[in-house]
Amino acid sequence: MNGSRTPRRSRLARRRRPASTARRSSLADLTGGVPREARITGRGRTTVVLGALAGVVVLTLIASLAVIPWRTYGEQGDRIDELADQLARLEAVNADLSAEVQRLRTDDGIREAARDELGYVADGEDRETVMDAPPLPTDLPNGWPYGVMADIIAARTPSP
Repeated sequence: MNGSRTPRRSRLARRRRPASTARRSSLADLTGGVPREARITGRGRTTVVLGALAGVVVLTLIASLAVIPWRTYGEQGDRIDELADQLARLEAVNADLSAEVQRLRTDDGIREAARDELGYVADGEDRETVMDAPPLPTDLPNGWPYGVMADIIAARTPSP
């Protein structure tokens, strides 16, 4: 503004001009006269930020709805396999115990259990008790007969 006022008539004439000659379009009216470059870059940054945020939200939803349950599903499969192995071992033990019960229900099984657990002796049998050998000494002195005895003791001692 150079200090002179524009006559009212010229202002009205400018308003009546077509949008193309006034260098304004209806889009420029909607954007408030912001230049095209400013509109593209300003909205572009906002769009990128919102797009990235939406991507993070979508990836979080995918992880919570698909990945985490899938991992849990795999862990449950491993646990089921472990429990199936344990069940097979327990069923084998139950089968052995059932066979033992069936054997103990017979007369021969009863006699054998009474003989093993209670020391039962039938008529005409003699009972002989054999005790375990006492522990062998391991602190023998050095010298002629004890070296040979240490070798014998080492041979008789069961290895773990």
